[in-house]
Amino acid sequence: MARLFGTDGVRGTANLELTAEIALELSMAAAHVLGEAGAFGSARRPIALVGRDTRASGEFLEAAVVAGLASAGVDVVRLGVIPTPGVAHLVGQRDADLGVMLSASHNPMPDNGIKFFARGGVKLDDDIEDAIEERMTEVWLRPTGAGVGRVTEDPGAIEAYVAHLVASLGTDASLAGLKIVIDCANGAAHLTAPASFDAQGAEVIPLHADPDGLNINDNCGSTHMASLQAAVLKHGADLGIALDGDADRCLAVDHTGEIVDGDQILAILALAMRADQTLHSDTVVATVMSNLGFLNAMRDAGIHVDATKVGDRYVLEAMNANGFTLGGEQSGHVIMSEFATTGDGVLTALHLAARMVRTGKTLRDLAGIMTRLPQVMINVPGVNKSRAGIDPVVNAAVSAEAKTLGRNGRVLLRPSGTEPLVRVMVEAETAERAQEVAERLAGVVRERLTLEPAR
Repeated sequence: MARLFGTDGVRGTANLELTAEIALELSMAAAHVLGEAGAFGSARRPIALVGRDTRASGEFLEAAVVAGLASAGVDVVRLGVIPTPGVAHLVGQRDADLGVMLSASHNPMPDNGIKFFARGGVKLDDDIEDAIEERMTEVWLRPTGAGVGRVTEDPGAIEAYVAHLVASLGTDASLAGLKIVIDCANGAAHLTAPASFDAQGAEVIPLHADPDGLNINDNCGSTHMASLQAAVLKHGADLGIALDGDADRCLAVDHTGEIVDGDQILAILALAMRADQTLHSDTVVATVMSNLGFLNAMRDAGIHVDATKVGDRYVLEAMNANGFTLGGEQSGHVIMSEFATTGDGVLTALHLAARMVRTGKTLRDLAGIMTRLPQVMINVPGVNKSRAGIDPVVNAAVSAEAKTLGRNGRVLLRPSGTEPLVRVMVEAETAERAQEVAERLAGVVRERLTLEPAR
């Protein structure tokens, strides 16, 4: 049986793979496992905060999660619709024992997910997730009478989270004079994102900020940026911000309508934090998929890049292990550990805008710190991915192509984590050159690593 927890909680089509029954069992098992592991921090009855994004399915899944936690003797505070990083922040701020967020992030509306946060607003370790999964169907001794958990609501959750976001900029970081279009993806930040920028004096033009339960991420947000690009040009805005459904990632658009991706945002913030002497060890954490242009720019600026496997959880692990203060992914997950325990799209956007004001430069000028090299990815299916790094012919071909590309290109072979395929990624000075090299290497991988047909 496949592991229920993925790289970011439990996710699937709501009411098909992710049912109310699973949500109930998950939350009940989480309460018991965390309690037994000593994760609940006081003698009082444990407290859980529960938030969700705007998906219609979040309504019934939230009810199931709340029921499971309360039936296990946990007091539950419902936060309502709020970004994922808002739940993480409030768990730490309010000394709660557990946080639960119902969201499938940038996935389409029929999907949903359940993310857990332990004390301090941090994601659960793999061993805790495994323990929860193993004990989901266990018959528990349930509390009765006064022992059952109580359920309340927190109408001030959004205001508290917005206050935290604004406070992260300091006392003299007005955004007055900036005109900003914010694509809220009809998601969890449709209130918090405009409110945060408005509080700092920016002229805010909300876009896709009218959720109806069905339109989250629907041709909008960080995965569909054409309407944001058009809106920035239409309104003559200085900056466009694209969030995803749960607002844990951020991409941007400059005043000319050009997209500014996560690598560029990370580069801009790395330079800003080094100037403020808050970039620990002059190091930024990124994944192996970061564009070579980002790596070159950081090297030229004297900033070290600590590369991890793909996934924001691996970025966060490296940051926590070494005390690094900035990390992120090309997709727009940016973690600023001084202010957040997870990626926070609105926080990222605020600090990006503040950098524009502080330097007096346009986003286009700031993003010019790096030149994105064309990147081509080819998936080669039906191969023995375990041999991708050890086959001598494949390795020789990779080395030869990498040597030919030199500093102005890069080759990366990456086995898929879930499928029998190998991803061939090539960066070069031109898209044509990258495509040519990628196709040639994909052919070698296909020839050398093809699986034997079943007999």
